[in-house]
Amino acid sequence: MTLLSFLLFTAAVAAMTYLLTRNSDQSGADGFFLAGRSLGPIVIAGSILLTNLSTEQIVGLNGGAFQDGVVVTAWETLAGVSMAVLALVFLPRYLKSGITTTPEYLEKRFDHTTRFLAEILFLTGYIIILLPMVLASGALFMSTVFDVPTLFGGNRELAIWATVWAIGLIGSGYAIFGGLKGVVVSDTINGVGLLVGGLLIPFYGLAEVAKQAGGSGIATGWKTLTESNPEKFDAVVFASENPEVSVPFTTLFTGVILLHLFYWNTNQVIVQRTLAARSLKDGQKGVLLAAFLKLLGPLIIVIPGIIAYHLYADQISVNDEAYGTLVKNVLPAPLTGFFAAVIAGAILSSFNSGLNSAATLFSTGIYKQRIRPEASNADMVRVGRWFSLILAVAAMIIGPIVALYAGGIFGYLQKVNGCYGIPMLAVMICALFTRRLPAASAKFAILFGSLVYLCYLMIDWWVVKVPISEFHVQGMLFAVTLFGMFLIGKAKPRPEPFVQEHSGDVDITPWRFAYPAAAFTVCGAIGTYLYFS
Repeated sequence: MTLLSFLLFTAAVAAMTYLLTRNSDQSGADGFFLAGRSLGPIVIAGSILLTNLSTEQIVGLNGGAFQDGVVVTAWETLAGVSMAVLALVFLPRYLKSGITTTPEYLEKRFDHTTRFLAEILFLTGYIIILLPMVLASGALFMSTVFDVPTLFGGNRELAIWATVWAIGLIGSGYAIFGGLKGVVVSDTINGVGLLVGGLLIPFYGLAEVAKQAGGSGIATGWKTLTESNPEKFDAVVFASENPEVSVPFTTLFTGVILLHLFYWNTNQVIVQRTLAARSLKDGQKGVLLAAFLKLLGPLIIVIPGIIAYHLYADQISVNDEAYGTLVKNVLPAPLTGFFAAVIAGAILSSFNSGLNSAATLFSTGIYKQRIRPEASNADMVRVGRWFSLILAVAAMIIGPIVALYAGGIFGYLQKVNGCYGIPMLAVMICALFTRRLPAASAKFAILFGSLVYLCYLMIDWWVVKVPISEFHVQGMLFAVTLFGMFLIGKAKPRPEPFVQEHSGDVDITPWRFAYPAAAFTVCGAIGTYLYFS
């Protein structure tokens, strides 16, 4: 029954995606990479939500909650704040410039070489970090729920390899043949299922907690969970109190908030959905709707990990298997299949979103600007599809290695994200909010920031454990990078101040309720964090 419901829901999503996108124009670059700049707020919100809420989030954060408790909710609460910044500050400037990628904005503000360096940095991060991480976390979940190792005689390693390749082949099909329109439509459908299914997990989990305590009902389950595990329900934990905690409170004001701002405001995988908006008003509505829905995040990707700890702490040896174990044990078989299909959709969403964004960066940037300037729109689409295929194969090779040997997936992801997240955030902030900094300062930031952080990682992993949180290292690197950029700007400023022109591609009239909606979302995010403090 589990397998049957999984196959039925997966097939239904694929069929609906095909029917809704079969008449869309995928022949031109604008149609393939930006869905013809035709996306409305519901589709934007659904795609942003599901691109973010993949298994590296759901599996990884619940694994973090299994170990550390609600302290990891910081990754959810700060998301609402960062998305409000995107809607009010970054997006109006992006849409005014008519860009297809965020590095393209750097070209307009600085020069061609800056764009090229940014594209290389993004693509390296996607190939080595993002795409393999999505496949790795997805394989861990699906392998646990469907007990895939038994199909391979108990060989867990072989089961992970097979699951990664199965997910990768299906996900690459969406990105290669459907373009951004196919990606966002499937995202929206799966997004509804994810919200419904994700909220079912704590419901059934708390019911099981109450049952084992000799009672019944969600309220009883919550009371039992909080009273039995008080150490798991404190979001404010300092490193001096627990040196092993993954997100010490002070890091919220250094690397944690910086990684949020990078991810939600400059990362092509997320921003590309908003660049495809048919107007600024629609883009702001979509972003803020997604931000509001993220307020439900702790219920979906934090509380289940604590429930799994309460119920199965003695049965789970790998933190990242906590969520899959809970789903497998508390959901009825038909719902298990349905939810596994939804999670599969979330996996495919993040994977094919990453592929589509990488293809966009390569085709419209490196290929068009550096390799073949005379390339037509059809040429760029064709090259983008081949590039997606090559990236997919690379990710399917690296993914199983990450799943088997990386340890805690979400913590590892945030640690290595600093390699490209911190320098890119510094460059983009200066690009948007300064007028006289020269291109040399941007090149310095990209090269200096990425290389210095890479050296830090190599020392921390292979030489000696650095006695300071990686998030504080990211904060210090961000400050030093900005300082270096302004020193260069002081020594040799741009001759003329940069003036951003309106491309006229979309209407940039803002949504009149954008500021109240953003304020509501920020207050909700802060309130959620305070509740768990």
